[in-house]
Amino acid sequence: MQFSRLSRLFAASAMAVSAVFVLNACKEDEEVFPAPTASAGAEASGVPGAKVNVTASISAPAGLKTLTVLKNGAAFDTKTYTDGATSDNYSKEYTIESLASGTTVNFTVIATDTKNQASAPVTFTVKVTAVPPKQVVTVKGLLTGNISWTKDKIYKLSGFVRVGGDTTETAAAGVATGTLTIEAGTVIIGERSTKGTLIIQRGSKIIANGTASEPIVFTSERGVGEREAGDWGGLVICGKAKNNLPGGSAQLEGSYKGWHGGSDDADNSGSLKYVRVEYAGVPINPNQEINSFTFGSVGSGTSLEYLQASYGGDDSYEWFGGTVNAKYLVAYRGLDDDFDMDNGFRGNIQFAVGLRGATSADQSGSNGFEVDNDGQGTSAEPFTSPTLANVSLIGAKQSQETFISTLFQNGMHLRRNNKIKVYNTFVTGYPNGVYIDGSTTAANAVAGSLVLNNVVLAGVTGWGTNGYGQGAATQPQGFAVRDVNTSTPAAALTIGTQKPSEWFASLAGNKTVASWTTTGISNTVFGAGRPTFTITTSATDAITKGTSTVTLPAFFTATDYVGAFKDTDWTATWAEFNPSAVVYIK
Repeated sequence: MQFSRLSRLFAASAMAVSAVFVLNACKEDEEVFPAPTASAGAEASGVPGAKVNVTASISAPAGLKTLTVLKNGAAFDTKTYTDGATSDNYSKEYTIESLASGTTVNFTVIATDTKNQASAPVTFTVKVTAVPPKQVVTVKGLLTGNISWTKDKIYKLSGFVRVGGDTTETAAAGVATGTLTIEAGTVIIGERSTKGTLIIQRGSKIIANGTASEPIVFTSERGVGEREAGDWGGLVICGKAKNNLPGGSAQLEGSYKGWHGGSDDADNSGSLKYVRVEYAGVPINPNQEINSFTFGSVGSGTSLEYLQASYGGDDSYEWFGGTVNAKYLVAYRGLDDDFDMDNGFRGNIQFAVGLRGATSADQSGSNGFEVDNDGQGTSAEPFTSPTLANVSLIGAKQSQETFISTLFQNGMHLRRNNKIKVYNTFVTGYPNGVYIDGSTTAANAVAGSLVLNNVVLAGVTGWGTNGYGQGAATQPQGFAVRDVNTSTPAAALTIGTQKPSEWFASLAGNKTVASWTTTGISNTVFGAGRPTFTITTSATDAITKGTSTVTLPAFFTATDYVGAFKDTDWTATWAEFNPSAVVYIK
């Protein structure tokens, strides 16, 4: 029995010793790794808009798992490692925001390893430095040859600055021409005292191609809070395409030697892309203002895209003859008409929006579209016969309580024998939606050479008995489609045997809606500041619904909606809806 007890004790001791050896062996196999380490790169600095690289070096003997980077305590970047790497040189580009000089931006870097150990946080610092003031270069007189304007300078237009020397009715042989190239991000200001204006004369070119992040801006020389419509002239382009003026060559309104016209409908006057024109429209003579954008007989070889006219003292855009095409146009709070077309203009326009200010209207009467064949309504050829699609004309009348100037007139004033074709277009907020004015214009509608298809007219809740002020106690009073003229007493209008409103309703896709509030547009399009342009598709009368199919020329992008927008805001980043607050001269 004694032997048996000793045997048991020996066996127990052996097992215990064995267990100790096993535990020790496991501990020896489980290697202990040091925590990861990180070190930040050298401090960076730059002016607002400059790009710098946030850098750090990290090491993790156990293998990297994640890297987290915070910018002033908020998430900036993360990185996950799955390749077993034990070190990394991190780099991420950062664009310095519009911050005050002396501001410090801190980037905190923390690494973790596969053992969930974290490194001590390290900080990469970016210091914001002052933007050096740009040199202001005054430009006068005649420019010829190849001229370049760059974004590191500001260019001041003093008086009539002309690119090219064609300043007579019939250009003589050997007249000097010029090509002005403007770098993206360049600012051009107009001198107020001399009515600074840029005129691209016939035969010359402007190449002004901005970008969405760096548009080219023509604006007032005055400071924040001082700018107003008519602070300077505007941007004028004269081309060699056909118009219907006597002799085919004419001087633009104001007699400032802006001669335009010829026989080359494919003429190329250059390119405008991502360009803003603000506070233009100075009167050259009494009641003879320059438009924000003026196109005199500009040919189809010219490219126009992503343009904004803001707070102009006359029309935002006016075409006198020509064949130039355009896409993505913004007319913002101009005084007279948003889009004025006459003297044989035959171009194509798609994606355009006009937005009005409640009290800013011209003594001549302000419209979204104003379209004439010529000033007398003759049958001179070529006819004014542009084709437009996907336009939103937003008048100033947001609600019954909104006071608007009595000088506002029509979303579309189609008059004087024109032959316009309009598709997929939305109109609201005007006393009249559409006015087919004059017997020759009505005859063009009967003949099918003036066409409105997929046009939606929306009223304003409570504005009279029909959403256009008709029957209201206050002026102005109007109609979705005018069935009477503006004479006193008013006389009935007809298009063939129909009332204009009946003619409108009979055309494919046209619709009249009682109130814009059911169409899916945002109420912000009536206010100051950046609007929300995208459409609420679930709205009862959403203008993304129920459009008929129309086949348009090859220039046009196929769409399935009415108006300038659906689910994409093409004004984002480059357009400015509060230019009075922008500091241009620093």
